[in-house]
Amino acid sequence: MSLMKTLFAGTALVALSAGVAAAEPALIFDLGGKFDKSFNEAANNGAVRWAEETGGSYKELEMQSEAQREQALRRLAETGANPIIMTGFAFGDVLNKVAPDYPDTKFGIIDMVVEQPNVQSVVFTEEQGSYLAGIMAAMASETDTVGFIGGMDIPLIHKFECGFAQGFKSVKPEGNVLINYTGTTPAAWNDPVKGGELAKAQISQGADVVYAAAGGTGIGVLQAVADGGKLGVGVDSNQNHLHPGSMLTSMVKRVDNAVFDAFTAGADLEAGVKVMDLKADGVAVAIDDDNKDLVTAEMQTAIDEATAQIADGSVAVHDYMTDNTCPVQ
Repeated sequence: MSLMKTLFAGTALVALSAGVAAAEPALIFDLGGKFDKSFNEAANNGAVRWAEETGGSYKELEMQSEAQREQALRRLAETGANPIIMTGFAFGDVLNKVAPDYPDTKFGIIDMVVEQPNVQSVVFTEEQGSYLAGIMAAMASETDTVGFIGGMDIPLIHKFECGFAQGFKSVKPEGNVLINYTGTTPAAWNDPVKGGELAKAQISQGADVVYAAAGGTGIGVLQAVADGGKLGVGVDSNQNHLHPGSMLTSMVKRVDNAVFDAFTAGADLEAGVKVMDLKADGVAVAIDDDNKDLVTAEMQTAIDEATAQIADGSVAVHDYMTDNTCPVQ
């Protein structure tokens, strides 16, 4: 397998190896990098799986700054990469500007809707998976107080927060959900020290289960939670293995499937909005050898019942992106 990797050196896009067919797909990671053990890493896993299963090769790019978004898209489009997939809502405005200039190139964006005829927008029902995590947190909590720590304070992460709180309150309506965010800039995704400090503060206020939806910052959250003898909830990728026995679960977004499917479609990638919800296995709570001893039979039954009720519409989980209020807070 020939794998062409690309990155920025200063402000120039530099190919690390040459001689790769021009029609290869490409993947651009958001700030935080492909090994953030969370969102970007899930995307990377999808690309790697595609390459392993097909024998194909692809281009990849890790940005060093916000200023490189537009240049990254244009340079990859000019090399003939197709489709070009990007992770994160922050590409939205730039893609809306760039896509019309390359009508023969297909683009895919994860976590944002961009209405262009050559763009596929992949969105997840994070609130649904978080609702299940909230149920588990409520059933595991002995203090009736849990915590949520988000990365950048944006509506997308409030989807996680609100769904988690709604699930928790469905079990313990009088319980308490502590909420903190690490910042209002992209740096909020990569500050594990601050994440750890916020987790310790929530634990001191009684939280015995803490959900981290904060990218690389979440690594610090989950470490502090494990060190404090409490339970953590991971996000995006299955993070149960980080602290076996201290991870209640991870709310998994199948970003890997989104990337795999887009690479498989290639230049035939369909434009429009693709919704990956609970019913379509787009989101889930992870249960494996690292956390199975924490998941009681009663908890599993509650998860299964809630999953069925969400799928058939008898339980409606609030989508913060369509209504920027949370009914349980």
